[in-house]
Amino acid sequence: MSVIQQTDQIREMQLEDVGRIILIEREIFLFPWSVMNFIDSIKSGYYCRVLEQDDELIGYGIMMMGPDEAHILTLGIAAQRQYQGWGGKLLDYFIQLAKQNNAFAVILDVRKSNTSAINLYRRLGFKQIALRKGYYPAMCGREDALVMRLDL
Repeated sequence: MSVIQQTDQIREMQLEDVGRIILIEREIFLFPWSVMNFIDSIKSGYYCRVLEQDDELIGYGIMMMGPDEAHILTLGIAAQRQYQGWGGKLLDYFIQLAKQNNAFAVILDVRKSNTSAINLYRRLGFKQIALRKGYYPAMCGREDALVMRLDL
């Protein structure tokens, strides 16, 4: 009897990945990014990565580097793969990438109502540094965003 070993990897996002990414994006976000948002991010040279396990795309993230800090623009894990540690794995990858690029901090925005993401970020050491009033579109108007920062 042979044992099938599962392998996972984080690799550069390709234009060919966008179709699979947008399916996850629409599944997990009420107000998803557009296909062009992802294409523009790839073409702009942002750090665009996908997380795969056994050739199944299960997550993705995009990070932009500034002179001193990294900004995580989006990060998503397929609904059926959430709460299994994949978000933390992908976020840790981006944190290490920011360190390699000599960033002093990683910043991200998160919906005030997204308590599971906020808890993950806090576990990894992120602290709230600001509140953006009405930053995100919401079903009944706008929703505030927490701005969170991890000092490296």
